[in-house]
Amino acid sequence: MRIILVAVHPYPSPQAVPLANAFLQSYRKAFCNADSSVEVVLRDYFLGQEPSDCVADLAVLNPALIGFSLYVWNREQCRSIAEGIRLTLPDVRFFAGGPEATANPGGLLTDEPFDFLIVGEGEQTFADVCEHCAAGNGVSGIPGVATRENGALLLTPRFPVTELDTIPSPWLTGTLDASLYRGILWQLSRGCTFACDYCFDSRGESGVRRFSLERVAAELRHFAENDVSQIFVLDSTFNQDARRAKAILRLIKQIAPGIHFHFEVRCECIDQEMAQLFGEISCSLQIGLQSSDPDVLKGVGRKFSSTAFKGRVALLNESGAVFGFDLMYGLPGDSMRGFCESIDFALALYPNHMDIFPLAILPGTVLAGRSDALGLQRLSEPPYTLLSSPTFSPAELLEARRLTLACDVFYTRGKAVAWFNSVIAVLGMKPSAFLNQFGLWLSVAKGENLSEDCFDDHEIWLLQRSFLAELFRSKKLKRFLPLVLDLVDYHHHYAAALLTSSVDPPDDQTLEQMQLLELSACLAPATRLAMFHYEIMDILEAGEPNIRVFTDHAVRSGSWAVIYPRVGGVCAESLIEPYYRLLEHLDGHTPCGTLADALGIPDDEAQSFLEFVAAEGIALFQPVKK
Repeated sequence: MRIILVAVHPYPSPQAVPLANAFLQSYRKAFCNADSSVEVVLRDYFLGQEPSDCVADLAVLNPALIGFSLYVWNREQCRSIAEGIRLTLPDVRFFAGGPEATANPGGLLTDEPFDFLIVGEGEQTFADVCEHCAAGNGVSGIPGVATRENGALLLTPRFPVTELDTIPSPWLTGTLDASLYRGILWQLSRGCTFACDYCFDSRGESGVRRFSLERVAAELRHFAENDVSQIFVLDSTFNQDARRAKAILRLIKQIAPGIHFHFEVRCECIDQEMAQLFGEISCSLQIGLQSSDPDVLKGVGRKFSSTAFKGRVALLNESGAVFGFDLMYGLPGDSMRGFCESIDFALALYPNHMDIFPLAILPGTVLAGRSDALGLQRLSEPPYTLLSSPTFSPAELLEARRLTLACDVFYTRGKAVAWFNSVIAVLGMKPSAFLNQFGLWLSVAKGENLSEDCFDDHEIWLLQRSFLAELFRSKKLKRFLPLVLDLVDYHHHYAAALLTSSVDPPDDQTLEQMQLLELSACLAPATRLAMFHYEIMDILEAGEPNIRVFTDHAVRSGSWAVIYPRVGGVCAESLIEPYYRLLEHLDGHTPCGTLADALGIPDDEAQSFLEFVAAEGIALFQPVKK
């Protein structure tokens, strides 16, 4: 008998990993009868795929049961796949697990094509389902399985596993091959002690259970040995246990310093030592701010002190750690004005990125139970987003959506953190007012119903330049525009270089043997050439410049620069114009000496410069093709 576990991911990405299904598979292998006739197969699909293609792929496997890992965002796709299979293979039985199944089992069994559900933590329950099905028995009555009989929901709850280490690691057992994925999902704990009314994480259980540090270290070594590039840590709050979090950060620094990590953290749990540890590894932190209004947050079970929050974030900025904020608009008591104030508060703290969402009133949450009393109108189907509230009208929600898009495009995708506050300071604008104006400008320039996916990074850079040129066109502001554009251009090229893989330069012995003037060359993929109005090294030395003061005192000398990645970061070198033009003219087939001669660069100077270029991995050299 074959059981297929299906994961439908939003889109191909480093996070498109079927970890939940792999946990089920690993546990079943470890604890089910070795002679069981059950074969479990994992299948991955994406929202953009035609359901009929998924149906055809599944049908050839001739399954007896198909299980779906069900979330708000993939529920409709899973339903379409199941209905298509039922037309092709009417005897197949369907089940589902995951947040949607756990939150509303009664509604899901009524409205969707599922024969039963696995509710809550699924490893033990799935193993029991496999054994019962292999023996030809039904699944009703198995703890953790929800069924509907004669219109009534039947569900015996199952208590979560106490010792998480008894659940085998999908990575260490080989259920998932770490070397095959662009990113890794890594679970270090389960549960959440915070009781936010809009969240489902803490429902059904109290406290946090954690995998041992011995298991953490073993998985880290495994990831490092398999050259994993980035890891997304799934803990609701990685740093809630500060002592444990610090121990894991030290393990990362020791075992896997070359891997980039993504953590979700609470700001109030950060102290100076932890901030320093975050700053010593390659990582990005996501901090759930949600709102800067203490009364709004109190209304959904959260505490907030703006002074304390600023102090903790300051520790991160001092350590050099990269972090971003989550914001949510439409919470009970929130308003368009309050949302703008939250944006102003957040962007003043220099987050690397902002993730902004409308409130989703999820089934099974405390907020869902109070929504009618609070006057919250929502979509009845996924994604359950807010339609209106007493303080947020439908028109204001559309305005908030446009402001969200503006922040996504201009600030986050536009890599604006390093210069954004300097620019709005010289304009005398608040962040929300600036972004609202950009949103209106963008809708006129590009139309309505846009999303950030409509633009690539190059297009966003050009949009930034065009919008800023318009803002600074007045006689009073025009003199600041050259520096503003220099800042925008440098950080765009910096980010592009950082996000592109560097090349391995030749070693010293190889470099000595290379006749560089006789070779042709082309720029490495990550190398960027840029011209600036001011000397770029003066701008960089100024850090975050006061635009008014810098413009009043600096000389507009112009400069030419090469920007490229090296181990540990990105380098920028200011060049004299002939050297810049030499790099600009590298075409992959003309000898470098010929190009240098045409530019009037003496052979000895050209040789010395090209040695630097080769040693830094700025360009790739090859023999001239004849």
